[in-house]
Amino acid sequence: MLFALIGALFVFLIWGRYRYDLVAFGALLVACLLGLIPTEQVFSGFGHPAVIIIALVLIISRGLYLSGAIELIAGALLDGTRRIGQHIALMAGVSAALSALMNNVAALALLMPVDLQAAEKAERSPALTLMPLSFASILGGMITLIGTPPNIVIATFRGEALGTPYTMFDFAPVGIAVAVVGIVYVAVIGWRLIPVASTANRTHSPVEDLERYLAELRVPADAEVIGERLRTLDAAADESGVQILGLIRDGERLPGMSAQVSLRADDRIVVEGGPDSIDAFVGAVALSYTDSDRPSKALTGNTVMREVAVPSASRLVGRSESTLRLRYRHGVILLGISRNGVKIRERLREVQIQAGDLLLLLGPEDTLDDVVEWMGCLPLAPRGLDVIQRDKARMAIVLFAGAIALASLEVVYLPIALACVALLYVLLDIVPLSQVYESIEWPVIILLGAMIPISVALEMSGGTELLADLFVRGTQGWPIVLILTVLMVVTMTLSDVLNNVATALIAAPIALDVAERLQVSPDPFLMAVAVAASCAFLTPIGHKNNTLIMGPGGYGFGDYWRMGLPLEILVVVTAIPMILLVWPLS
Repeated sequence: MLFALIGALFVFLIWGRYRYDLVAFGALLVACLLGLIPTEQVFSGFGHPAVIIIALVLIISRGLYLSGAIELIAGALLDGTRRIGQHIALMAGVSAALSALMNNVAALALLMPVDLQAAEKAERSPALTLMPLSFASILGGMITLIGTPPNIVIATFRGEALGTPYTMFDFAPVGIAVAVVGIVYVAVIGWRLIPVASTANRTHSPVEDLERYLAELRVPADAEVIGERLRTLDAAADESGVQILGLIRDGERLPGMSAQVSLRADDRIVVEGGPDSIDAFVGAVALSYTDSDRPSKALTGNTVMREVAVPSASRLVGRSESTLRLRYRHGVILLGISRNGVKIRERLREVQIQAGDLLLLLGPEDTLDDVVEWMGCLPLAPRGLDVIQRDKARMAIVLFAGAIALASLEVVYLPIALACVALLYVLLDIVPLSQVYESIEWPVIILLGAMIPISVALEMSGGTELLADLFVRGTQGWPIVLILTVLMVVTMTLSDVLNNVATALIAAPIALDVAERLQVSPDPFLMAVAVAASCAFLTPIGHKNNTLIMGPGGYGFGDYWRMGLPLEILVVVTAIPMILLVWPLS
């Protein structure tokens, strides 16, 4: 029954019709109702140390960003005069280093705007540099315990199974070796394998389309352009840097030569352009962003624009502005959508938002950042001065470094050390109280908390022992090194289509049983699972970082494997000898 349930779980996760946290939580409830998990243990996973550590790391990562600690590094990297190989090597190295000390999704979110600006300054496609940046952030996360969730899962599993968990830097020897080889590959060879031609087909000009949004601008009742033909606005549009695409009247886009149509009050002019260009056009022609003449709280006080990326976990995915009612509920106006350079034919307010979309938002400076956090989106533009508290950067770094040092020396239990840092960040106003819970990626927390009891039930029922037995029989007579390699390849393949946390939870007990049957140390097998579960380079769904770069880079689903497949082979070739060197079989 457990195998059938987990099989169904895998099908739903790969299908992707429903978000992974909902699928995992539903599977947990079904397992309870079927009697596969005792009632008193159903929600035990939510108090697991791995869940607590991941939540705390996300809060601390937010604090490092809000304090300006990362901005100091990012500012020094923005140089469009470097050759592309040098730029990728530098950005990849910094990305890996940051990912070792904070959540790798947060590290990519911090550096992606820097890379986009560098691409624009150098007048090159961001597709050439975003994928290497994403892959480097994934590689860097393998270096420490807190860099990526699979390491936390494997460490806590070892503690429960063998009595002693992995410490902060037990992953470092293998992780550093893999990261160095991976960074050299992406900087020297990997970026040359990216199919820029195919991304160019989806994006007329990758750099230009990255900042070109589809927007609808309203003609107010007192506008001077009323009665004039739409084509008379072409000069103002050219000067502002936007392109007029058409006209919407009474909710319908006018067909044919709408350029000859005379403008009326409440018409919507459809334009395409960058944020500054759209704003300049609005000012030049005296248009309006709002849907009516009624005042909007989105246009009161100090109004600012924000460009944000929509990750797969965002609450906006699959919904439209008309159902979200952002302006009336949150005082935020959706100005534009950019989607891989694809021409959007629907009304802007009716477009269903997808993961990887870029959104252009308008709202009050004092509340817009909070709304973006509530949406679950990642800002691609510099945040306001009142958000980045640069005078607290040194304090944030010292507190975090001190906690890591105490945990590494085993003076303080790691979750307690991280919890103290998170609490101090709040007390010192490094992380506003309103953003503490918004900093946590709750879908990952729900997934992990739901999957832990299922994986424990699989182990207690003898399911992992059965799988290990099948694995050992299938590889009977093979050298142990080859068996270890096969385990790593199988785990890596699963991670390319499933969430890496789910992969680690399922593969870890199997690896332990295989080691026990072979009568060898379990550490090489657990380390192989940790590395393999983190390395998802073949698809945009294997890791959240790959999803985040899909829209800005103009990538298609099949573009990742060209650079990712050689990298996964390099990871296996590098990791196996290093694992056996650092963690002997005997």
